[in-house]
Amino acid sequence: MKENILDDASENGMSFLDHLEELRWHIIRSVIVIFIFTVVAFLNKRIIFDYILFGPTRPDFPTNIFFCWISERVPFLNMCSANLEYHFINTDLAGQFMMHIKMSFIVGFVVAFPFVFWEFWRFIKPALYKNEVQSTKGIVFFSSVLFVLGCCFGYFIIAPFSINFFYSYSAIEIAQNFISIDNYIANVISMVIPTGIMFELPMFVYFLSKIGMIGPELLTKSRRFAFVIILFVIAIITPQGDMISLVLISSPVLILYEVSILISKRVSRKFAEDFD
Repeated sequence: MKENILDDASENGMSFLDHLEELRWHIIRSVIVIFIFTVVAFLNKRIIFDYILFGPTRPDFPTNIFFCWISERVPFLNMCSANLEYHFINTDLAGQFMMHIKMSFIVGFVVAFPFVFWEFWRFIKPALYKNEVQSTKGIVFFSSVLFVLGCCFGYFIIAPFSINFFYSYSAIEIAQNFISIDNYIANVISMVIPTGIMFELPMFVYFLSKIGMIGPELLTKSRRFAFVIILFVIAIITPQGDMISLVLISSPVLILYEVSILISKRVSRKFAEDFD
């Protein structure tokens, strides 16, 4: 790929500084789009906080309604949080304002992710060989879809389950749970964003299989080692990580690893057929 970059630079008369200038404009456009969505999120704080960020604490949240429906039909499962009263506190004078800015930026980045990834792809695409470009058709679309699916899984499944479980859990009866908003936000972010990132695993495996760097045999033999790495990575990127959150996030990722093996087998089989 490095040689291809040099060839591309010589063919188009672009020097190293020209490439840096091009990269700078890709970054500038990405920052502008993120800033626009951040401002939009900042101006709609009620939607961002009442309905999105603190949505998992509301009785009318879809997942909470489903949990209550399950609890009514399965006696030994008590997952309904309709009667829970959440109490949140702010101990920093500028805490709520800084939280508002922080969450607006995070929402802006998540919404702008497809565009940011597209800009990044536009920069590196000329440096790829023709077979590599052919192998990565639709990468922006499918990567964006997987990222959104991962974030939705973290938001609608992992977050409400973890929040309801830990808030209702009591080891000391005389102690009441008053959660700081900073701690709550950190937990929600650590359950949503990392899950979106980890859901990119099939696309990563697909690309590496297409260019022949890995195959299904390697993925199968390295399964146990890969599982340990996945658990380790999830534990690092979820700073609020606890055992339950770790299991909830890692379970779909481990399933995606198995799906990635099937994808790699399909890619290898198609490559063998085309070669024949």
